[in-house]
Amino acid sequence: MSIKAEEISALIKKQIENYQSEIQVSDVGTVIVVGDGIARVHGLDNVMAGELVEFSNGVMGMAQNLEENNVGIVILGPYSDIREGSEVRRTGRIMEVPVGEELIGRVVNSLGQPVDGLGPINTTKTRPIESPATGVMDRKSVHEPLQTGIKAIDALVPIGRGQRELIIGDRQTGKTSVAIDTILNQADQNMICIYVAIGQKESTVRGTVETLRKHGALDYTIVVTASASQPAPLLYLAPYAGVSMAEEFMFSGKHVLIVYDDLSKQASAYRELSLLLRRPPGREAFPGDVFYLHSRLLERAAKLNDTHGAGSITALPFVETQAGDISAYIPTNVISITDGQIFLQSDLFFSGVRPAINAGLSVSRVGGSAQIKAMKKVAGTLRLDLASFRELEAFAQFGSDLDKATQAKLARGARTVEVLKQDLNKPLKVEKQVMILYALTRGHLDSIPVEDIQRFEAEYLSWLDHNQKQLLDHIRTTGDLPKDEEIVSAVNEFKKSFVASV
Repeated sequence: MSIKAEEISALIKKQIENYQSEIQVSDVGTVIVVGDGIARVHGLDNVMAGELVEFSNGVMGMAQNLEENNVGIVILGPYSDIREGSEVRRTGRIMEVPVGEELIGRVVNSLGQPVDGLGPINTTKTRPIESPATGVMDRKSVHEPLQTGIKAIDALVPIGRGQRELIIGDRQTGKTSVAIDTILNQADQNMICIYVAIGQKESTVRGTVETLRKHGALDYTIVVTASASQPAPLLYLAPYAGVSMAEEFMFSGKHVLIVYDDLSKQASAYRELSLLLRRPPGREAFPGDVFYLHSRLLERAAKLNDTHGAGSITALPFVETQAGDISAYIPTNVISITDGQIFLQSDLFFSGVRPAINAGLSVSRVGGSAQIKAMKKVAGTLRLDLASFRELEAFAQFGSDLDKATQAKLARGARTVEVLKQDLNKPLKVEKQVMILYALTRGHLDSIPVEDIQRFEAEYLSWLDHNQKQLLDHIRTTGDLPKDEEIVSAVNEFKKSFVASV
């Protein structure tokens, strides 16, 4: 049997044609194993770190671990339909979120999708959630105040625009209340606020949103939520999504206040993610890059210089402590990254001092240069006075026969504590804070009984509104104190009409 050369060449040609038709350039991988929100995928050889991939059921994932023979992917959504052998396709896009004015007043998840039932958000712009922080030369030092409306903060630990001020304390000590009051106080301050709720109950987030809506603060606020019932990757991504939305405003010359509530839960979510991806654990089972997790987030808060539009992002990160231990791993990490901390103490909170700010352990490293002149003059020694009062108070419990100077110090300290108390959701304008602190530090309240101090303050500020508005206007417009004799005569005039309770 002879084999014809034409037949052989025809067969080879046919084989070559078929072979070419089988080759298709497509980055598609196969799921090897899936579980706990992590998929290991084979075949995505060219995938980028942080790239979005799409599973066959439409759920998105993000490439995290790029290993020799497989890729570790975190699944951003329900993973019950993803099976071994399912297809995974590259998208060629890095993880990004929608940004812009359209998000203001809305509640969105970590991917920027609305979760408030008010329909789609028609944004045209997106930003990658990870981007390098603004360089040193593009920044300006903090010099404009961010008024929180909380006397204990604006007087003792002032915050400036572009600062990162940590709010730290045990659970249920009023951390979120401080942030909400600060957001409420930005109503006429030309400030956009972003509240990032990480790992909270959905009912709690709903309550926060309703508080903001009731006070009209939702008109300039975006709420980003990754609730406790969502997968760990969404809790880990929420703060980055929030700061990307903030950067869009900052680079267009606006001022933004962003609250991360709280970073302890984000660190826990990241630990869960890293352990599932089989990354080596370090101290307290956190991965080695948990410091970088927070530093690259908080470094994106900045005050830009005039050539870049003079915008700013002020960050208020929260960290929850266990039994007041601020020397634990995550608290010390975040303290070393931020420009100061406000420490809320549970003992103070339960004894009725609210906000429960511990003046001795709280500090603001750069905020002093952003304080208005009037506040600097009246609150200069307030923090030291309060800290020394706390020490004296503890000491005075052991002895009854105290000298006159010590008794006077204790009496002034008790009045200081009363003045710094403040009701929930009632932020106070800075000019009113200055007026009541002036009366306190210059000794005008020493004759008022301690139990009447709060009533005195409320009535005095109301009286000023109606009778001495020019004093308040002077502080608001110039940032400086009016003449001493004007304030003293105003205080004395009001004291004549004030009736102490019997």
